[in-house]
Parts: sequence; structure tokens; C-alpha cells
Amino acid sequence: MKNRDKEDLTALQLRLRKIVGQLNGVHKMLEADAPCEDILTQLNAANGALHRLSFIILDAHLRHCVREGIESGNADETIESFAEALENFSKMA
Repeated sequence: MKNRDKEDLTALQLRLRKIVGQLNGVHKMLEADAPCEDILTQLNAANGALHRLSFIILDAHLRHCVREGIESGNADETIESFAEALENFSKMA
């Protein structure tokens, strides 16, 4: 989504900062020799948050960029772009 409004951008940045915080927490857990189960729990939470952020961006791409592309007469190019974005999203699993 190229033209994010300030509110959307702020929300995305906040989500990303939380994910970075989770990963920094994992780093500290490793340094502190925390139990593997606890580290894996934190990694799973960070992975879930990253997946959710990716979904939000993909959804916004569909609702804004794809709609704009089709409405402006660039349907084939827009569909190809969305297919590529969807493929990248599917590789996250």
C-alpha cells in the first residue's frame, strides 16, 4: 500500500516495535540461559505477531492498491502484483 495514511502507518509501526521488543526479549533470554520452552514460547508469540502484521499489510494492499489498480484500468498488472504478494505471504507459514 503506497499511500498509507498517518494513522495506519503509526499503527503498523507500533506493531513492529512490539515485535522488535519481543525479539529483544528472546535475545536477553538466550543470554540468561532461560529454559528452552520459555524461549520457544516467546519466539512463537513473535512469529504470530509478525504473521498478523503481514496479513494486515496484505489486506490493505488488496483493499487499496488492488482496487485502485483495477479501477484505473491496470487489471492484469494489478492481479499479477497481488498474486506475487500473496505468494510471499504464503511462504511465511
